[in-house]
Order: sequence, then structure tokens, then C-alpha cells
Amino acid sequence: MIASPDRTPLPRTFFDRPVLDVAPDLLGRILVRTTPDGPIALRLTEVEAYDGQKDPGSHAYRGRTPRNGVMFGPPGHVYVYFTYGMWHCMNLVCGPEGTASAVLLRAGEIVEGAELARTRRLSARNDKELAKGPARLATALDVDRALDGEDACSGPDAPFSILTGTPVPPDRVRNGPRTGVSGEGAVHPWRFWIADDPTVSPYRAHVPRRRRT
Repeated sequence: MIASPDRTPLPRTFFDRPVLDVAPDLLGRILVRTTPDGPIALRLTEVEAYDGQKDPGSHAYRGRTPRNGVMFGPPGHVYVYFTYGMWHCMNLVCGPEGTASAVLLRAGEIVEGAELARTRRLSARNDKELAKGPARLATALDVDRALDGEDACSGPDAPFSILTGTPVPPDRVRNGPRTGVSGEGAVHPWRFWIADDPTVSPYRAHVPRRRRT
């Protein structure tokens, strides 16, 4: 990749801040996923903040488990979880070690390596849909639980790195309720996205699942 100011890796100190500061500041940044088949670069357009044990919507709300252990670790690491028995989702851990806060990467625009992403997202009708939603993003970038705990601040040869990109001006940042969160956590307007960006996923409120009879 060509060296330029927007290709400067973000330092760990960027992530060692409160989650509600980090989340909107990730918009416009570039996530690079290095795979054996080549790199894929994605401009982040939509994220959600989860504030650890203070947040009923967070996986860490009830404490540490084998599944969420990475959330309690150092900032700048990748937390990957498996959901609905089908999909993986990718998060970036932030805040001081032990706080268990993280930012869910909900959507982005593939800016390099689209041809590689298309091989993993055969159902996408166009390139705007390649990473439109957290499960689609993880699929396009070939992310699964094997990458849980990877350090996104360890250098360009690592599976992940986060580059400076072009931060989004505050007047173009929107926020609202998080998608699919129920209960007390549903009231937090902690989903952040770039206004009018076509890669942002549609908002969906939580729908309780019916019990089997």
C-alpha cells in the first residue's frame, strides 16, 4: 500500500479512552485485514458502543466469561463473537484494561480488495452491500473466532491494523439507538454512523423471539 498521512496506524492510546469517545472517532478510519490471499481495506461508516459492566446491552454486563474475556484485556485488541449459530461479529476493545468496553463494527465501505471480498460475499448485489451490517462485514473480511484476541495495534503484518484514514466532521456524525438491543440497554443512543452514507445498515429494533411450544 502507498504510504500517506491517512495510512498512519492509530496508536494504542487512541483506544485507551472511554468507549463513547472512541466509537464516533472510529468513523472514517481505515481497517486493514491482512489475509493469506491479500489485504482488504475498509472505511468504517457505522459502529456501536458497549460500555462493559455498566451497560445492560454489553456481553460483559454480568462479568467475565470464557466468551468475553478479551473485552477485559488491553485496549486495541479484537473481540470476535459468534451469534445466532451462524454469524461472527467483530469489535475493537477500548478503555483502560479491565473495563470491558468495546466498539462493534457495524458497517463499512470496501476501499481496497473488493474483488477478494466479493468471493466471500457472493450474495451481495453490489459493492455497497459487501460490509453493510456486522455479520456481512465480518464475512467480507474473513473474520471468525480464531481471530479473537488479535492485536490491532501490533503492526502492518498482523491480521488487523487500524489506520488514520479521514476522520468524519462532527456535523456528519449521527447517533441513535443500538440495533437489536432489548431491555434497559435499548434506550442508549450509542449507535454512530456517517450521515447519508449508502453502506450504513438499516436500523432494526429488538424483536423478542417466540418460545417454542
